[in-house]
Amino acid sequence: MDIFERVRNQRGNIGQYAKQAHGYFSFPKLEGEIGPRMTFRGKVVLNWSLNNYIGLANDPEVRAADARAAAQYGMAYPMGARMMSGQTSRHELLESQLSEFVGKQDAFLLNFGYQGMVSIIDAMTNRHDCIVYDAESHACIMDGLRLSPAKRYVYQHNDMDSLQKQLERATKWVENTGGGVLVITEGLFGMAGDLGKLDEIAALKQEFDFRLLVDDAHGFGTMGKSGAGTGEHFGAMDGIDLYFATFAKSMAGIGAFVACDEDVCMYLRYNMRSQTFAKSLPMPMVEGAIKRLELLRTRPELRERLWTIVRALQTGLKEAGLDIGKTNSPVTPVYLSGSVAEGTQVAMDLRENYNLFCSIVVYPVIPRGQLLLRLIPTAMHTIEDVDYTVKAFRNVARKLQHGEYNKDIVVDANAMK
Repeated sequence: MDIFERVRNQRGNIGQYAKQAHGYFSFPKLEGEIGPRMTFRGKVVLNWSLNNYIGLANDPEVRAADARAAAQYGMAYPMGARMMSGQTSRHELLESQLSEFVGKQDAFLLNFGYQGMVSIIDAMTNRHDCIVYDAESHACIMDGLRLSPAKRYVYQHNDMDSLQKQLERATKWVENTGGGVLVITEGLFGMAGDLGKLDEIAALKQEFDFRLLVDDAHGFGTMGKSGAGTGEHFGAMDGIDLYFATFAKSMAGIGAFVACDEDVCMYLRYNMRSQTFAKSLPMPMVEGAIKRLELLRTRPELRERLWTIVRALQTGLKEAGLDIGKTNSPVTPVYLSGSVAEGTQVAMDLRENYNLFCSIVVYPVIPRGQLLLRLIPTAMHTIEDVDYTVKAFRNVARKLQHGEYNKDIVVDANAMK
């Protein structure tokens, strides 16, 4: 069969809905200044769908640093991969600041988070090794597993008994191959908002011989006393052998890093193919990250403001009788029951009648019959935003329960009660 013919007829689990969803449910355009209120399809909406956790995206100091770096260096410098011609003292400075912040010997700056995680797994494992990973790991981890030739075992999400059983299997495997074991989990699971049990996982090192890789994309900047992440939150950073985080969440930028022992970090510099053969991160991104990290470290009030909004939102939703699952982080899921068709009506009602924008997740991403509305609080939201949102969600939940979303059109919302 012709390749083009196949992709035209087999568009994938998510792509099969592209004709109906594109531009509205998928690939929506949020325009204007980044913040709680942006423009969607020509009207202002209350936006709960940006990972700008502590509000750095439009911070005046950040914008000024970005502008200065762009004016001074342009977007091209440095040219070439870092190993060949793209190394600068500013890249090295950022790495040293990141490693110090998370309490590791060294750090390696990466161009992108997704690409970086895939490449870390590829570089750290071979066919003699075994990977044990959480069942709800992010897609970047799953793609890294596909690329790695290592044997792999999956443990049930955050289930330490399941992890122990898989570690027993992995240990037997490497006894025959001479390889090692790598455990992979997320620090903060970005869909459900629950935390990986990093302290309990690290404690298993007393019984099993393994290294621990943690993807803390959502935890970096939001969790821990200083914002150094979920490892700091649990007091388990020493038990994390490879700490990974991205700049795309709390840092409101582009790029990522992995922090670990100095000799392991040097190995990654010379063996991560996605960095060896890719252009160096442009200087405006580097300078911008240096400024963002400075503010993350020196302005704890931003994180405190975030958590004020998080607590108000999650408390309000629970008091309204809504199910937010087991989240113990800023990520706030709201679980409802209904069909995919009802889910689309709920989302449309929120967007068109309540002027409220949030992400919706339906089957096949989650089990059939479940609906997930995902809210991302930020330090820029207000208590008034929270109050309005809780009322809106209480209303749509009631309408869903009464079957009003089985109709062909979105029911006009009544005045807020």
